[in-house]
Amino acid sequence: MSAPAKRIIMLWWTCWRRAKLPLRVTHNDTKLNNILFDKTTGEGLCVIDLDTVMPGLAANDFGDSIRFGANHCAEDEADLSKVNFSMELFEIYTKGFLQAAGEAFTPLEKQTLPWGAKLMTMECGMRFLADYLEGDHYFHINYEHQNLNRARTQFKLTADMEENWDAMQKIIEKYC
Repeated sequence: MSAPAKRIIMLWWTCWRRAKLPLRVTHNDTKLNNILFDKTTGEGLCVIDLDTVMPGLAANDFGDSIRFGANHCAEDEADLSKVNFSMELFEIYTKGFLQAAGEAFTPLEKQTLPWGAKLMTMECGMRFLADYLEGDHYFHINYEHQNLNRARTQFKLTADMEENWDAMQKIIEKYC
């Protein structure tokens, strides 16, 4: 992990411990496949998989959505040359997220949104890797090495986020 990433993790942890970041009701698995859509209109009907709802940070839910949705390939893509963090998708999601819910968040919470994206992506990568090393007991797999591919994909996305860090922060500022 890079030195800037370590500083960000420590800053985020310190803000939470000092109650500068409020706990909110969070879904904690905010992926597109946890939304039920109307087959005819394509409109979102409701959020599903509610067993993960608990107190958490706004940046966690935002970050997990970005981890899953700002990438043009499958979560288990084996060819890392196809894996990329899409700044276009990041901006579209950020704009919609902040227009819809931004008034509910403190200025500091809004600043932590890119941290959430990077940390949730890194965390998921570590969880996929740990599960792979422990025999694939937690995450369901459809083929051998799927969790290893998932881990590699998440680590590539994290590296891409680090390369685009300044641009991510500017997008947050743009919509705040």
